[in-house]
Amino acid sequence: MSTEHTGFCPVYRAIGVLQEKWVLHIVRALLNGEKGFNELARAVGGCNSATLTQRLEHLEQLQLIHKRTEDSHGKLARSVYSLTPAGLELQSVIDAIGSWAQSHLHGPDAPAAAAALTTPC
Repeated sequence: MSTEHTGFCPVYRAIGVLQEKWVLHIVRALLNGEKGFNELARAVGGCNSATLTQRLEHLEQLQLIHKRTEDSHGKLARSVYSLTPAGLELQSVIDAIGSWAQSHLHGPDAPAAAAALTTPC
């Protein structure tokens, strides 16, 4: 099987988008509902602000998330992020990863972080 891609391959493109660090963490956090930037940063955990901003802008360009600005009446405006219908469709991807992890990432030989995935999260 060749690993070279000479034409458009939707699976190859999707993997390219979803493998970017923090992308699936962002999507997973937003599956629980809209969040402001700081709330999202806490939910994702460990992602610096510049990287989070970059990922959010890219996901917005791909029309996977929507950003709206709330007027804070004289204070700095608050950015609120939510998933678009296309972003919400990634629920099945997250569910599939969770099912696979529950089936394959547990037991005494599994790393501690992987073993932690066997509990609902």
